[in-house]
Amino acid sequence: MQTQGVDSDAVIPTTAQIGSPLRREWALLLSLITTALFLIFGKGWMADLSQPLWFTCILAWLFGVILASAFSVVRHAESLAVIFGEPSGTLILTLAAITIEVMMISAVMLTGENKPTLARDTMFAVLMIILNGMVGLSLLLGGWRHHEQFYNFYGANAFLGLIVPLAVLGLVLPNYTTASAGPTLSPFQSGFLALMCVGLYSIFVASQTSRYRAYFIAPGASAEDAAKEVGHHPEHMEIRSASYHGMLLVFYLLPIALLAKQLAVPLDYGVRVIGAPQAVGGLLVAAVILAPESLSAVRAALANQMQRAVNILLGTALSTICLTIPAVLTIGLVTGKTVALGLAVTDMIMLVLTLAASTLTFTGDRTNFVQGAVHILLFLAYLTLIFEG
Repeated sequence: MQTQGVDSDAVIPTTAQIGSPLRREWALLLSLITTALFLIFGKGWMADLSQPLWFTCILAWLFGVILASAFSVVRHAESLAVIFGEPSGTLILTLAAITIEVMMISAVMLTGENKPTLARDTMFAVLMIILNGMVGLSLLLGGWRHHEQFYNFYGANAFLGLIVPLAVLGLVLPNYTTASAGPTLSPFQSGFLALMCVGLYSIFVASQTSRYRAYFIAPGASAEDAAKEVGHHPEHMEIRSASYHGMLLVFYLLPIALLAKQLAVPLDYGVRVIGAPQAVGGLLVAAVILAPESLSAVRAALANQMQRAVNILLGTALSTICLTIPAVLTIGLVTGKTVALGLAVTDMIMLVLTLAASTLTFTGDRTNFVQGAVHILLFLAYLTLIFEG
C-alpha cells in the first residue's frame, strides 16, 4: 500500500505543483489583460493626456507591463540557454532581446507622426548602453570581485570585426552620401545596406554555431564544459522542456508588440510637452529593451562567467545593428516614411570613441575593473551630451 501511495503521488500533480507555474507566469496574465483593456478602451483613455496624474498612470502602467513581459521573455530564453549550452544559449538570448527591440521600434515608428530619427536614436542608445554602460558595469563589478576575468579573445574579436564597420556604415556614412538629402540613404543604398547586414549576420551566426564554435566558449573549456557552466543557474530558475519555454517565450512576445504601439502615444506626448530632446525617446525604448538582458550579463560577470557576459553584450550590440537597420529601412521603403540614420557630430565622436575603447578593451584575454571604469565614464558622457549637446 505504501508503494502504491508513492506512485499515485508521482502521477497525480498536487495543488502546489499546478499552482507553481501559474504563479511564476503572472506577468503573462497581466500582459494579456492589459492588452485586452487597451485594445478596447485605449483610444478613449489616451484621447486626453493633459492631466499629469492620468498621464503618469498610463505611462507607468504600460512601461511596467512591457518591462515585466520583457523580463519573462529573457527568463525563458535563459532556460533555453541552459538547455542548449554555449554559444547557442546566448544567441537565443540576444535574438529574443532584438525581437523585442524591432517590434517596439516598428510600433512606435508606425504610430502618429513621422519620427525619422527614432530608430537611429534607439540604436545609438542601445550601443551606448551595451558597449559603455553594461560592459563597464560588468567589468567593474566582475573585476572588483574576481580581480581579473578571462574570456576567449577570438570570439570578442569576431564580434567587433563586424560591429565596427557596420556601425560606421549604418550610423556615420549616411551623413556623407549625396544620393539623397540629409542623413538618409537612397532606396538603392538602403536595400544594399539591409541585404549586407542580414547576409553578414547570417554568415556570422552559421560560423558561431558550427565551424568557429570554440571561439565563443571560455578558453580551455570544451563544449560540454560550457554547457555545464551555463547550467549553474540560480536555484529559483525552473528548467522544463525546450518546447515549453519556447512556447511561453512567443506568448510573451505577442502582447509586447501590441502594447508597444499603445506606449508610443504617451511617450510622444510626454517628450513633446516637456520639450525633452528627441533622443530621450530612443533612450527610454532602449532601456526597456535592454534591462532584462543587461541583468543577465552582470549576473554572469559576478559569477565569474565573463565569456557568457561577453557573448551576451557584444552579441546584442551586433544583432542590434544587423537586424534593426534592415527592419527600419524596410519599413521606410514600404510605408514611404523617412528614416534618418546619420548621427549628429557629437554622437559620431562618441560612437567612434566607444568603438575604439571597446576594441582596446577586448584586445587581450582578460579584463579588470579599470577598463570597466573607462566605459562607465564614456556612458556618463553620453547621458550628459543628450541634454547638453
